[in-house]
Amino acid sequence: MFDQILQMVKDHLNNNPQVSSAIPDDKKDAVHREVANQVTNGIKNQAAALGGAGRLLSMLQGSIASGSPVVNAIEGGVIGSLGNKFGLSPMVTGAIAATLPGILQKFVHKANDPNDNSITPESINQSIPNVSWAAVGDLMSRF
Repeated sequence: MFDQILQMVKDHLNNNPQVSSAIPDDKKDAVHREVANQVTNGIKNQAAALGGAGRLLSMLQGSIASGSPVVNAIEGGVIGSLGNKFGLSPMVTGAIAATLPGILQKFVHKANDPNDNSITPESINQSIPNVSWAAVGDLMSRF
């Protein structure tokens, strides 16, 4: 999942001239990787907190714009991480964070596309550590 998100991040940031030009050339690759890492971990954490990928994808699809709790959580991680690790200014980290709704929209589309199995709800669930989805399914079937 990380590699697919990394490619989405690179495509999205590189296609935004204002954001792309604000990232120093010698830090672009590392910044892309850090944003992808924050998005991947944010998705895993939010999916775990919400009880699985299905609820996460539904929530993201319904409120992908900046301001949703899921997007806010990921944005906070990105802003803090890029500022601390790379010394990027709040203006630059804010501009990068502002691209997250678009990246997450692409992620949701990819995860829900039956013709694209590079990211699926099942692969998202499998990436969440310490969760037995068979046990969750068994538990849910009792209700």
